[in-house]
Amino acid sequence: MKHWRIEQMNWKDFDPRRVDPDIVPLVKAASVVERNGLDYARYLKNVFADDPDFRQAADNWAQEEVQHGDALGRWAMLADPTWNYMEAFARYRQSYRLELDVDASIRGSRTGELIARCMVETGTSSFYTALGDATDEPVLKAICRQIAGDEYRHFKLFYDHMNRYLHRERLGVWQRARIALGRVTESEDDELASAYHTTNDPAGLPYDHGRCIAAYMSRALRFYRPRHATRVMGMILKTIGWTPHGRLHALLARGLYRLLMMRQRKFARIMAAT
Repeated sequence: MKHWRIEQMNWKDFDPRRVDPDIVPLVKAASVVERNGLDYARYLKNVFADDPDFRQAADNWAQEEVQHGDALGRWAMLADPTWNYMEAFARYRQSYRLELDVDASIRGSRTGELIARCMVETGTSSFYTALGDATDEPVLKAICRQIAGDEYRHFKLFYDHMNRYLHRERLGVWQRARIALGRVTESEDDELASAYHTTNDPAGLPYDHGRCIAAYMSRALRFYRPRHATRVMGMILKTIGWTPHGRLHALLARGLYRLLMMRQRKFARIMAAT
């Protein structure tokens, strides 16, 4: 069951004067990535073909992801009336495709797949929390809070199923850490770069991964604060089997925040040079 519905948002409260122009491109890109959840569900259902409980959970998860995309897309069309969400999504689908015809996880095990999904939900939960904290536009703030709550519940969903499979597949802490960190580094792959290109670049401009990922990341990372990094690190530690409290957590969270800011400055320099 969905925890909220698009029609429950107070769309009449939209205030164009409070729209940050640097946030609009991020929302456009995020809308098409979220709406692509149906493809991810198909991939997951192939990987977990003999697990009806997880397959049903994947279907429910995908419905919420699509709603996220639709809410963000509707907001983006208010912020930029010249933009068309469904046309942008069609361009994205032509540009970026998942490998769906599989019968095993690309992570090497079902536990590994669920660890990777936990990392995705960690990233999205923190991103929408940071975006919701940063924006003054009331409708977007409300949408981000709803989505961030969904994404944290999705993290719990995949985490619980991960523990179920962990009893069978016995992945050690270091194996789990390797998979988790490997998935984190994939945040700069073609998924987000292609989403930025197809939702923001003018027609006819060639796709350039380096430029597009820099344009996205230089904006997105700017909104993170130390408290967001602390939450991210806690969720990472929990996934790999370490206690997400105490000095180690605090130390790693400070290091993560510094790394995020270094990456943001690097991408900003790339954009300044283009």
